[in-house]
Amino acid sequence: MLGLLPKIPLYWSYRKFGFPHMLPFSVVVSISYRCNSRCKTCDVWRKPNDDMSLSEWDKVFAAIGRGPLYYTFTGGEPFLRKDTADIALSAYKHSRPAVITIPTNGLLTRQIVKQVDRICAGAPKTQIGINLSLDGVGKEHDEIRMVPGNWDKAMKTWQALKALQKQHKNLVLTTHTVISKFNIDRFFEIYKGLQFLEADSFITEVAEERVELDTIGWGITPAAQKYAPVADFLSRKAKERPAKGIAKLTQSFRAQYYQLAKRTLYEHRQIIPCYAGWASCQIAPNGDVWSCCIRAEGVGNLRDHNYDIRPIWKGRKMAALRQSIFNGECACPMANAGYANMVLHAPTVSKVMVDVLTR
Repeated sequence: MLGLLPKIPLYWSYRKFGFPHMLPFSVVVSISYRCNSRCKTCDVWRKPNDDMSLSEWDKVFAAIGRGPLYYTFTGGEPFLRKDTADIALSAYKHSRPAVITIPTNGLLTRQIVKQVDRICAGAPKTQIGINLSLDGVGKEHDEIRMVPGNWDKAMKTWQALKALQKQHKNLVLTTHTVISKFNIDRFFEIYKGLQFLEADSFITEVAEERVELDTIGWGITPAAQKYAPVADFLSRKAKERPAKGIAKLTQSFRAQYYQLAKRTLYEHRQIIPCYAGWASCQIAPNGDVWSCCIRAEGVGNLRDHNYDIRPIWKGRKMAALRQSIFNGECACPMANAGYANMVLHAPTVSKVMVDVLTR
């Protein structure tokens, strides 16, 4: 966060005037569409695969260099790749991000723990966040994820990661729930049922219809009226959670995020300016560059540009996509872009600071 402060005015200028050209500080890397879950809220596992190799990703990160503060490595199921740790460590080598986050369904215990161990040891100066996806408790989770025994395997993985955390102080373990029409009515029971895991953090996001996930028209997003009390509850819990320093700041941002997500569902507009395409982006498994995964509109492929994002980032197609976003032609409660947006929105930052200083 401190390293980003002097760059914030530059991102404001970039979005408003088109200069100076800034690379994104938050990068989502989708390393494969392959997945061993069959979730009711996602169809990504059906997509064809054309995954870039480790050597290709290494060229991408070398070209990006220092700048990104936050990398998310996602999928599909990221740990289906046996070289996920190598990909993450390549990003660490070239970019030295403050945070690396990887979500997982927890099905591959041995492979997950082995790779997380390598990442934590190889990136000691970076916070490594592992988010275990849990959309219900017990059989309810298995029914949403459409994999019998998922819950039991996820619990085995969680306990192994908890043991690993004793060796690595930079490992942060989070439970993550996708709130959809399938579990919104039981959310409070789910929240209570997950507390025994004693996660470092509990986060949620709204199930959305995404081009990336092939879920357009699925009707999986919960109604705003049902999500509103959940958002208020989560904001309150975020503020009540004991925390100090950076953790306290993070919790305050989280409390603001849930309120923004609630308003987005009600009002269907950008509540605060979106910086997807300026401060954040996503790279698809085949090297296509997107502003975000909601629209998933490719503006260029890294393989066609010697794995350098700069000519794509400065290109006409990206400029046209940015104009569309600037005009408010899309709106979503997506978490990854949402947090980047909040950091660059002075009124939101002011609310966060007031909260931090008064509680």
